[in-house]
Amino acid sequence: MDAELSQKIAAGELDAVEDAFLSRLGEAGPDGAPDAAGLAEMGRALAQSGEEERALFLLQMADDHLRQAGAWRARLRLLRQVGDLLFPDPLALHDEIVRSLVAAHGESELCRRLADKLGLQRAPEDIPKTWEKVERVEELMALAPGTIVWMEGKGAGRMAEINLQLDSFRVDLGPVGTLSVGFAAAKKMLKPLPPHHVLRRKLEDLSALLALKEAQPEELVRIALQSYEEPLTGNELRQALVGVVEDAEWTGFWNRAKKSPQVVAQGGGRQRYRWAASADAALAGVRERFAAADVRERLDLLRGHGSRDPELQRQMLAALAEQAATLRRSDPAAALEVAFALERAGSAPDGELGAASLLAAADDPVRLLAGAERGVREEGYRRLPAARPDWINWFEKALLKEEEAKLLDLVADRLAAESAGSDRSGLERAVSELLTQPRKSPGGFTWLAERAGRDETLLQRNPLRLFQQILAATADDSFGPYRKRLAKLADSGGTLPRLLPLLDTAQGAQAEEAVGKAAGLEGYQRDALKNAVHLRFPSLQREVEQPLYATPEAITAKKEELRHLLEEEIPANRKAIEEARALGDLRENFEYKSARQRHEYLAARASGLHRDLGRARPIIAGQVDPSAVRIGTRLMLRGPAGEERAITLLGPWDSQPEQGILSHESELATSLLGKQVGDSVQLEGKAFRIERIQPFR
Repeated sequence: MDAELSQKIAAGELDAVEDAFLSRLGEAGPDGAPDAAGLAEMGRALAQSGEEERALFLLQMADDHLRQAGAWRARLRLLRQVGDLLFPDPLALHDEIVRSLVAAHGESELCRRLADKLGLQRAPEDIPKTWEKVERVEELMALAPGTIVWMEGKGAGRMAEINLQLDSFRVDLGPVGTLSVGFAAAKKMLKPLPPHHVLRRKLEDLSALLALKEAQPEELVRIALQSYEEPLTGNELRQALVGVVEDAEWTGFWNRAKKSPQVVAQGGGRQRYRWAASADAALAGVRERFAAADVRERLDLLRGHGSRDPELQRQMLAALAEQAATLRRSDPAAALEVAFALERAGSAPDGELGAASLLAAADDPVRLLAGAERGVREEGYRRLPAARPDWINWFEKALLKEEEAKLLDLVADRLAAESAGSDRSGLERAVSELLTQPRKSPGGFTWLAERAGRDETLLQRNPLRLFQQILAATADDSFGPYRKRLAKLADSGGTLPRLLPLLDTAQGAQAEEAVGKAAGLEGYQRDALKNAVHLRFPSLQREVEQPLYATPEAITAKKEELRHLLEEEIPANRKAIEEARALGDLRENFEYKSARQRHEYLAARASGLHRDLGRARPIIAGQVDPSAVRIGTRLMLRGPAGEERAITLLGPWDSQPEQGILSHESELATSLLGKQVGDSVQLEGKAFRIERIQPFR
C-alpha cells in the first residue's frame, strides 16, 4: 500500500480510502482480476486502525466480486492475507480455501485427487497447515498431464502421466524418450514453460515459427529473446532455435534478424543480446552504454549500432575523434583502430592522428598491430608497404610474431611478390628460421606447416626437416593451442603425406622413425602414416601385424570358439575320417571326401583364430579417452530435424550395424575417427552434428 493511503487512514480520511478501495476493485490486473493483494493490504490496514466494520464491509464486497467474476486465484490470494477477517471460524475459512482451490482448477478431478492424497481435509482447523497443502497441490497441478515443461539437460517435453500410487510423473521428452520423475524431484527438475516461450511454441506450433523464420526473422528472434529473463549469447540464441533454423541457414537468418534496432547487443565478456521495448529505447540504451564504455567497446557499439541512426552515429564519431589524441600516447593500437573506424565512416582524422601517420611513426609497427583486433591488423598490414620504406623487415618479423593464418598468408604473399627471383628474400629468411627454431614461433610454424600442404615451393624447401618438425611439434607443450591443427596434417591429403614423395630412401627411413616416435598422433594416424611411408618405400616395409581391437567379451568368445574347435570339433572330425577310411575305396568314398573337406575348413578356421587372438587387443571402457572419436567410443548425433542417432565404434568382432555398432575398419567409422563434439558428419545423405562422445559403456 502506498504512503499516501497510509497517511489518509492515519488522518481519518476514510471516504477517500474507501473510494480508492472501490477504484482498485474495478481495475483489472495482468491476469484480468483485481489486485487482491493490494485490496487485502488496505483492508488489513483499516482494521488495524480501528475501522474493523468498514474493513469487513469492503473486504466482503471484494470477496463477493471475486467469487461472482470467477476470479478464484485472486480470491485465494485475498483469503491468504485476510481470510481470518472474512471467516473468523477456522473451519469455515478452510472450506472456502478448498472451494476456491478446486474452482481455480476448473473443478478438475486431478485437483480433487491430489487434495485427498495430500490430506487437505485433515486437520481443517490448522489454517497454516492448510495453506502448505494448498501450495503443494498448486505445485503438482502446475505439472498436470499435457503441460509443456523444460528439463535441464534433456530439453522441452510434455507431461504424459501422473501416478498417485507411485508419487511420480512421466515426461515425454521426444527423441530423448519418456522419463519418470518423482514428486519430490519434480519441483527442482521440471519447469513449466509459459505459453509465449519459444521452446513451448516449438512443440505446439512449429509451423508458425517456421513461417516467421522466412517472413519475419526479427519477430522470431523477439520471441526467443523474450522467452528468457536474462540476455542470451549468440550461441544460446542459436540453441533456442534448434529445429527451427538449421545450421546452414543460421548466418543468413541472423544477419537479417539483427538489423532490427530492437535487437540490442550487450558487451562485457561474451556478447549477449536482448530485445528492447522499442527502437527509441534501444537507441537510448546504446547511448548510455557508449558514454560509459572504454574505447574498444565504443568501437564495437559504433560497428553494431552506428548505422541504425544518423544522429547516433554522428555523436559516436565525434566522441571517438575527441578521444583519439589522448589514445595516440596512451594506447597507439587503439588510436589506430579509431583512425580506421573514422575512415570507414568518412570522417578520416588529419595529420598525426591519421592511420598512415600512426603506422609511419611507430617504433615497432608489428608490436603496434599486435595490440589491435584482427580487422585492424589486416588493414594495417595492407597499408604498411605504402607507409614505410622498411616494410620488408617488418613483414619478415610479422611472419615470426603473427598468429592468425590468414594474416600470415597476406604477409607471405606480399613478400613473395616483392622478392620474386631474389636469392635471399625476406620470405625465405623467415621460413628458414621457422624451420630451424619452430618453438620460438608456434603460430608461425603451424601456419608454415599448413601452407606447405598447398604451396609446392614451401613443400620442397626442406621436406625431411619439415616432416620431422611437424611430428615433434604435435607432442610439444609449446604448441598447446596448435597441436590439434598440426595433428590433422597427418590425415590423408595433409602436409605430411604430401612430403613423402619428395624424400629419398635414406630420408624415408628417418621419416618412418619419426612417425614411430610421434606421441602426439592418434594410433590410427600413426598406422596410416606408416602405411603411406611403406607404399612410398616398399623396401622399408617389415611384416608387422596390425592389432585387432575387440571387447574383452568378444575375445573371450573367440577363445571359447578356438577351444571348441581344438577339443571337440577337430577330434570328432578325425574320428569321422577314420570311420570313412574304413569303408573302402577312397576315390568313390563320398563320406571320406566330405570329412576331409570339413577337416581342411576346421584347421583353417582354428589357424585363423589362433593368429587373430595373437594380435587381439582388448578395448577397456575405463581407458578410452572421449575427447574425440576413437575406437571404443559411443557418439550421439543430432540431425537437421532434431532426430538423434547413436553410433558405437568397436572392433570387427563386435560389429552389429543394425544396432549402431560399427567396426572401426568400416568406411563410415574411418571417416568419424578423430572428430570432436560440435563437428559435422554426413550420415545417410544428411548433415549430423556430434552432440556427445563417451566410452562405449
